[in-house]
Amino acid sequence: MSEAQETDVIVIGAGSSGENVAGRVVAAGLSSVLVESELVGGECSYWACMPSKALLRSGTVLNRAREVSGAKEAVTGKLDAQQVLERRTRMTNNWDDASQVDWVNGAGITLLRGSARVSGERTVEVQLDGETTSVTARHAVVFATGSTPNVPPVDGLAGLDYWGTREATSAKEVPERLVVLGGGVSGVELAQAYARLGSRVTVVARHKLLSNYPPEGVKLVEKGLRRDNVEILTDTATESVRLDEDGRFVLTLAGNRHATGDKLLVSTGRTANTRGLGLEELGLDPKTLTFDLTGRAVDGPTWLYAVGDAAGQVLLTHQGKYEARVTADAIVARAAGTLGDTAEEWSKYTSTANKYAVPQVVFTDPEIAMVGRTAEAAQADGLRVSETSLPITVAGTSIHSDKYTGWATMVVDEDRKVIVGVAFTGPDVAELLHSATIAVVGEVPLDRLWHAVPPYPTVSEVWLRLLEKYGL
Repeated sequence: MSEAQETDVIVIGAGSSGENVAGRVVAAGLSSVLVESELVGGECSYWACMPSKALLRSGTVLNRAREVSGAKEAVTGKLDAQQVLERRTRMTNNWDDASQVDWVNGAGITLLRGSARVSGERTVEVQLDGETTSVTARHAVVFATGSTPNVPPVDGLAGLDYWGTREATSAKEVPERLVVLGGGVSGVELAQAYARLGSRVTVVARHKLLSNYPPEGVKLVEKGLRRDNVEILTDTATESVRLDEDGRFVLTLAGNRHATGDKLLVSTGRTANTRGLGLEELGLDPKTLTFDLTGRAVDGPTWLYAVGDAAGQVLLTHQGKYEARVTADAIVARAAGTLGDTAEEWSKYTSTANKYAVPQVVFTDPEIAMVGRTAEAAQADGLRVSETSLPITVAGTSIHSDKYTGWATMVVDEDRKVIVGVAFTGPDVAELLHSATIAVVGEVPLDRLWHAVPPYPTVSEVWLRLLEKYGL
């Protein structure tokens, strides 16, 4: 074992959340050790957000051009799949984290490569190539260890060389046929990406597609997938998987149906990655351990924190970064003795938006962009709400595309006359979402929001139409 080290804050996991915690505490005057066993930058940079959106973007741009007269006549070819894959690879820096390491070093953070495990009070052991380094934190240990894919209990799946999202986003070739098991965000996005790259794609979902999103929006996404010749099998159980004599995946489905593919992508959700980190030796159960809105363990050691997917609250990169900033500020304040055990909602020390205003986007074509609560969720929280919905049909959409089709929904708390949820579906609606997020987080009164005039002619005119239909 090498000589023991000491620092103010240990962060396990150098993905986007971990980098943000370490960077922020160091900027505030504390020291930090950042531990990573794989690539610095994490899942989002190399295997999730960035490569998946790069795979989608080329097809979306081509489709936009084909929907505008004058441009569509100039588009005579199809996607160059190899160029799309090469662009994806550039977006991941060819899975080389040298630039991320340079940022860590430049920020004054100490980087340790290796596998980490909590071994005692504020102490972490890092193992690499048979060597163990012990590091003790004066103030906090932060789990930023991300999440791992769920493996569904399908007969025959174990032992097969199927794709997870990592393999799908880093593939060097486009399979002739692809079967996607799972109807969530990643599965649906990658299904459309590969369909546009030339695969014949089948999506098999045990329940509905995108079950956490508004049904009217999901219908438009399903229509877009079918337009790209994606076969969609919903409410369909997968009973078993096997390889045929040609090495193709054969799924036996309920009702004695089958789906066959050269590759099988399993995308059935993810689970916080907190096992194997030493919690059990501390008398803590990773399955039941939770973290409060400052990131600190509930019913656990006061020095233990978690951010990002590891916290198990909202498994989205941008929310993980938000949690990281909040948690870093809380750790710094507690180290200085200016913050106690609790913090007020909407203060700089609590990730309150995780409860009320999570922005999320499905980057299919069309997109679904949503923030806040659905009417059903708001009612379950005891609010008296109304829901206003309409097609996105304004002057801006006719300029945007000859075939623009979209849908918008606004949920209003009738007692306070503020918006608590908004959802948009349509081409490029992700760019509308931050205005909705500001309205929800800021609890902007509707009679004041009425004075936020959308510019003409833009798709954002939908705000005016929603407010008019509401009755303003």
